[in-house]
Amino acid sequence: MQKRCLTIQDYSCLGRCSLTVALPVLSAAGIETCGIPTTVLSNHTAGFKSWTYADLTEYIKPTVEHWKNYRHHFDAIYTGYLATEQIPIVLDVIKELKTSDTAIIVDPAFADGGKLYPAFKDEHVVEMRKLVSQSDIILPNLTEAYYLVGDEYNPNYAEKDIQKLLLKLASLGPKCVIISGISFKEGTVGCYSYDGDEKKFDFYQTTAYPGTYHGTGDLFASSFVASLLNGTTFKKAIRVAHNVVHLAIAKTIEDGEPEIYYGVEFEKALPYLISCLDKEFN
Repeated sequence: MQKRCLTIQDYSCLGRCSLTVALPVLSAAGIETCGIPTTVLSNHTAGFKSWTYADLTEYIKPTVEHWKNYRHHFDAIYTGYLATEQIPIVLDVIKELKTSDTAIIVDPAFADGGKLYPAFKDEHVVEMRKLVSQSDIILPNLTEAYYLVGDEYNPNYAEKDIQKLLLKLASLGPKCVIISGISFKEGTVGCYSYDGDEKKFDFYQTTAYPGTYHGTGDLFASSFVASLLNGTTFKKAIRVAHNVVHLAIAKTIEDGEPEIYYGVEFEKALPYLISCLDKEFN
């Protein structure tokens, strides 16, 4: 039976991020993808000088209430960027829609580079911890990980520091944790994870490309969810997702994209994602 995923996050009409990435990636992987847009923006807010937006917070609950008229089951509920006031509403949505076999996957999406995104204050971290506590899997970057456990950001980490951080994150509630953007050696980047079911750490890395590429966190999270729902293991899903991001960056550089803030060319990495999952389709 075809898997069904609900993803709750903003929709940026221009620029590859959030729902603009999640919907095509999950759909390409053969998953029926339902989306609840929390905000519609003319374009995403990183790199572009200005934007317009429509807040859809009041639209979330009526949508879920209307769904009660239909039979539905979600194999996963995957959240991305949320406004602070939307987190309690999303928690209610999860309570309403989750069944015993629904995976709750949270991409915190609130900080990077050692600091919160401009739209957020400390209150957001408090609310995000509540969402994390109800999740099965979380995918923070390093900055978000430190904020979530309440520790000071440390860019000069050792492997033992990351392992301690993963265990602290797991103690908040999720069974499995993935921290992206980890590098122990110049010119490399990877994902360090903890599988609470197997009580095992794992680190996967590739070469790193110089520069900053917007939307890669959304691409990683969406590719990971796509892989997981196709029956791949937690460990393999991380590798597939990381490789999708690596390939998308490579294709963007190859094409000489002059305005990198539009996001990476993930569309050209979808054949790779599909090839990794192809045996699950047949």
